[in-house]
Amino acid sequence: MEKLYIASDHAAFEQKEILKSYLASRFEVIDLGTDSTDSVHYPEFGKKIAKAVLESKGRGIAMCGSGIGISIQVNRYQGIRGGLCNDVNDAKMTKLHNNANILCLAGRKHSDQLLKDMVDTWLETEFEGGRHQSRVEMLDQL
Repeated sequence: MEKLYIASDHAAFEQKEILKSYLASRFEVIDLGTDSTDSVHYPEFGKKIAKAVLESKGRGIAMCGSGIGISIQVNRYQGIRGGLCNDVNDAKMTKLHNNANILCLAGRKHSDQLLKDMVDTWLETEFEGGRHQSRVEMLDQL
């Protein structure tokens, strides 16, 4: 079973738990925290998931209240392509054209169903390659 990493701060904890349960039948979901709604700092969890995805060459879902802060944090790592998505088309395109290896989501902005739909779309979409490959390679350069 493929491993899928997931992490959030306190603002997206409840949504992370919903997605973790939703995905458990299809993936070995590795929860990197947080473990409650007690206030924490999203950069800590962005670092954890970025490092795990890089080491495993896997995929992950990172969440905070707006999705913005954690997306900034994960993208500080060479080789991480974290795409902040706000709808299903964003989720499709971030994989199709950018080969995002971390899906970044807002816990306080979207319904549980929309979060599930974005996750499913991102997981099911294949990277198109072709003309996008050289662009992705450019993203991975310092």
